[in-house]
Amino acid sequence: MKTKNILFLFLTFLATLQGKAQYIFDKPLYGAAYYHEYMPYERLDEDIRLMKQAGLTVVRVGESSWGVFEPQEGVFEFEWMDRIIDKMHQSGIKVILGTPTYSIPAWLAHKHPEVLAEHLRGNKAYYGIRQNIDFTNPTFKYYSERIIRKLMKRYAQHPGIIGYQVDNETEARGVNNRDYFIGFRNYIKDRFNNDLDLLTKEWGMNYWGMNINTWEEFYTRDGVTNPSYKNEWERYNRKQVADFLNWQCDIVNEYKRKDQFVTHCFMLDFQNIDQIESFRQMQYPAINVYHDVQDKQDGQRIAYAGDFVRTVARNNYIVMETNAQGIGWDARGQYPPYDKQLRQNVYGHYASGANMVEYWHWATLHYGQETYWRGVLGHDLEPNRIYNEFKATADELKKIGTHIVDLKKKNRVAILYSHDSHHALSFMPYTWKSNYPIDMVHKSLYFQNIETDIVPCDKVTDFSGYDMLVIPPLYVATDELLTAIDQFVHSGGHVVMMHKSGYCNEHSAVRATLAPGLLRKACGFYYQEYSTISNLSLKDNPFGLVNAEQISDWYEFLIPETATPLAYAEHPFFSKWPVITENKYGKGKLTYIGTYPSQELLDTIVRNVAEQASVISSDNQIFPLIERTGVNKQGRNIRYLFNYSDQLQKTTYTRQSGKELLSGKAIKKGDNLTLNPWDVLIIEEW
Repeated sequence: MKTKNILFLFLTFLATLQGKAQYIFDKPLYGAAYYHEYMPYERLDEDIRLMKQAGLTVVRVGESSWGVFEPQEGVFEFEWMDRIIDKMHQSGIKVILGTPTYSIPAWLAHKHPEVLAEHLRGNKAYYGIRQNIDFTNPTFKYYSERIIRKLMKRYAQHPGIIGYQVDNETEARGVNNRDYFIGFRNYIKDRFNNDLDLLTKEWGMNYWGMNINTWEEFYTRDGVTNPSYKNEWERYNRKQVADFLNWQCDIVNEYKRKDQFVTHCFMLDFQNIDQIESFRQMQYPAINVYHDVQDKQDGQRIAYAGDFVRTVARNNYIVMETNAQGIGWDARGQYPPYDKQLRQNVYGHYASGANMVEYWHWATLHYGQETYWRGVLGHDLEPNRIYNEFKATADELKKIGTHIVDLKKKNRVAILYSHDSHHALSFMPYTWKSNYPIDMVHKSLYFQNIETDIVPCDKVTDFSGYDMLVIPPLYVATDELLTAIDQFVHSGGHVVMMHKSGYCNEHSAVRATLAPGLLRKACGFYYQEYSTISNLSLKDNPFGLVNAEQISDWYEFLIPETATPLAYAEHPFFSKWPVITENKYGKGKLTYIGTYPSQELLDTIVRNVAEQASVISSDNQIFPLIERTGVNKQGRNIRYLFNYSDQLQKTTYTRQSGKELLSGKAIKKGDNLTLNPWDVLIIEEW
């Protein structure tokens, strides 16, 4: 065993000792959400029989059923859930129990309509849909705490339960109730030490005469145009979500056993939750990943999810929901996976560091909004093609699971993700495309087999573990963050940075200095002007690209000081200023893109810098062959090779020799490998 792997295992062991819970995944779990209370007829025993036959090992239950647990105020009915959990346990199926707070019972809305959310400009939420509450409302929290404690007292010691999910897909969701606003006002008082003069200065509230002289005059979010106010409101939303989830964790932690975990499932869009603070008490945070299949299956959204939540968790994670068949709130999105795609997606999750994959859900509903969000079983509730592929995959996991669980990844490249910049650019948009092209940046790495972490950088400023950073438009940033990037480059790091970076301070107020502010030395240029542009070409096609028009939307008039120009626009006016530059600074290099690049242009720039940083070699293979790696519990390197296409693919294996786990076949360096359509090879290297 290599020395670095011994060190890796030791650090993993220490991380486990420091964890908030001690549930250990000895093999991957594979299952589905299960709602017997939704079934059109009694079939618990039949469902369990089919689950066992399919090799299902885990279910999530209860997160939507407050109105069934407590059909009338103070009247609790748990026997129906007792029966489900008991029978699952007797059958060897593990259970994750959800707190049901995201879907309130009818009696609560009827008796206490004040718990329902109010939105901007007088709009209101009504009963009849989930997540329609002011989750900070004291009345809502009183009844929430009561049902959580009732559930925990009843089930915490049940041997069949391995963990608890608090709430479900929590976001602020536009809450704007009076008590929520008062909480925001108090939050701002604390942020600015009760100093109205400081607030007025930092937010520029003298503009349009919107300064205030007493805190009672502090106005609500409804009519606000000030970007600083808007950005701080979004931070407050994220804080309230984190506080709410940690409040629930505190209650659950009073009762749960040490061998159980607490989790929360969040959606793939990252911008509305402070994941680091929200997951502070969770050993295995969860994510819900819904993605394209059929001809659009490429694994990128699966990797995108894992690259973020794995980094936030600093540990492995679980997938609480993903698509089994067609999905959607109506029947227009019915795209079931092709043969072998369900199986391939499962291994995509495990290759990114997941320890569990669950589908939403076991059986397709016969009524309600999600009638066509199909599960493993269809409306006929009989085994089908998807069920059979689930079973075949479960059989493989039973065989190789101990070799792929708890995969640890150490990537050399990071994408910096800024919640603040995402929101601030939406308040001051500069394009009809994505104002904050994080997905575009991830694609530029993923499809070229450059593995990455996605690091939320609003609070994190230590990037010393990486060789290369790729930075989407960092429009809002603290001086500390910009200084950290400067030092990263100066110390030898390579950076690809996109337009509009360094322009505003942490208050979303434009810096009163030459752009790009504190990044000027690292970038090696300054600029004073910019322009909206149509689609343009690059003069003399310096990157040898296929398509002519490679830049659009935005053009910064860069004036080099130490930077070397790499590209100019093909235009009689804009061609006076370079739009792509590179700058050697200290021991490192920063490549800057002062425009909105095409995907092809961004891909080329990222690849060139990755080669310069020795992150990849010039012969690094690209899509549809995707490679993912990590170190398993035995300290051996696991290498996944995916063929995301309907065509047979051949490649020469250039890595360390080992064994292909699914077939048991020995693989040597230099072997010619063949991957069938939608297939995967999993190699455990010696």
